[in-house]
Amino acid sequence: MFRRAGEIEELIWVANLAVFPFDRCLMGTKLTGLFVTNPLILPQNCVAFAVVNPLSGPDHEVAGWFHAHLTRTFVSVLRAFTDFGAGEWIGVVLFFVVLYFVWKRWWPSLITLIVAVPGGMLLNELVKVLVHRHRPFVDGPFVDWSGYSFASGHTIGATLLYGQLLLFVLPTLKARHWRIVAVSCAALLISLVGFSRIALGAHFLTDVLAAIAFGILWLAFCLFAGKPMRRSLVLTPGIPLVSEPALVRVEETGPPAQVS
Repeated sequence: MFRRAGEIEELIWVANLAVFPFDRCLMGTKLTGLFVTNPLILPQNCVAFAVVNPLSGPDHEVAGWFHAHLTRTFVSVLRAFTDFGAGEWIGVVLFFVVLYFVWKRWWPSLITLIVAVPGGMLLNELVKVLVHRHRPFVDGPFVDWSGYSFASGHTIGATLLYGQLLLFVLPTLKARHWRIVAVSCAALLISLVGFSRIALGAHFLTDVLAAIAFGILWLAFCLFAGKPMRRSLVLTPGIPLVSEPALVRVEETGPPAQVS
C-alpha cells in the first residue's frame, strides 16, 4: 500500500489517462522513487504524463507534522470543520436552495447553481481519476482514507457552494461592512474545511490550494458563461438582487398608435 507512514518522498506525479477502463492502468503502476507506469499497460489506451511538484517538501513536512500530533480530541474538532465541505451537507443545502429557486421561478440562478456546484464537483472527480495522486496517509490511529488526493473534494465543494452563494448575496448588500462580513464568512468556512483536510491527513497542502484555485476559476467561468442568458433579461428597479431579482423578458413592441 502506498505511503502508510509518510516516509517516502514524492518527487513526480505520473497520472494515468485511460480511455477504457481506468483500473487497467492503476493495476500496472509501481513506485521506484517516482511513479512509473508499467510499459505493458501503455498500449491499452493509457498515456503517462509527469507533473513536477515544486512544493513536494512542504507538502510532506506539513502532512507529517499534523499526523504526528493528531489526538482524539483534535480529530473530533477537525471532523466538525470538515463536515462543512462534506457531500451530504452540500447536498442538503443545495436541495433547499433549489426548492427556493423553483418556488420563486428564478430559472437563471437555478441553472447557474447546478452548473457551478454539482458540475464543478463532478469535474474535480474526473481530475482525481486522471491525476491519480495517492493520499498522504491511507490509515492511522484515528482516520482511514480511501480514494485519490488531488484535488481536495471537500475543499472544492466548499469553495463552489459558499462562493456561489456569496455571488448571489453580494449584490443585495449595499453597506460596505456587510459585504466584508459576507466575504469573510465564506472565506472562513472554506479555510476551515481546507485546514481540516490537511490536518486529518486526507490531503496534501497543494491538494487544498489547487482545489480553492480550481473552484474560483470554475465560478468565474460560470459567471461569464451565464452572461448571454442574462442579456435577454432586465432588472426591475426597486426589487432587491437576492439570487434572482425580478427578471422580466424584454419583448419588442410596435410604435405607439397615433391619436387623431
